[in-house]
Amino acid sequence: MRYALLEQQRDMLLLAARILMMALFVIFGWEKLTAFDGTVDYMTSVGAPAPGVAAVVAIVMEFFVAIALIAGLYTRPLAVLLALYTIATAFIGHHYWTLAGQARMENMINFYKNVSIAGGLLLLAASGPGRYSVDKR
Repeated sequence: MRYALLEQQRDMLLLAARILMMALFVIFGWEKLTAFDGTVDYMTSVGAPAPGVAAVVAIVMEFFVAIALIAGLYTRPLAVLLALYTIATAFIGHHYWTLAGQARMENMINFYKNVSIAGGLLLLAASGPGRYSVDKR
């Protein structure tokens, strides 16, 4: 009874959560897509294996998978896949334990931001997309 209002708004809250969580991925995925050479250079600088392939994977995951999740398309499997990708990028791109000073703190924040986002994605995988989604149509 205490949470009746939240339960009534569950589907709208799930839609809002999908949009808000994916905004970060869409913005940075679009940047990677429109500046592909810079993306490859970045992948090289962080030591990503096969930087060209890593750039394509990053674009697919961050832009196209994020758009699919906003739409609520294949929500559960894509949310798990994006969670795994987000954890992997935390280890590849934000290895704060090898750094010192301000760079260590900045990368630690980004590492744990990725971990937190992965938690939200796993929650989305468990809860499903809600009524306002392609999956429910």
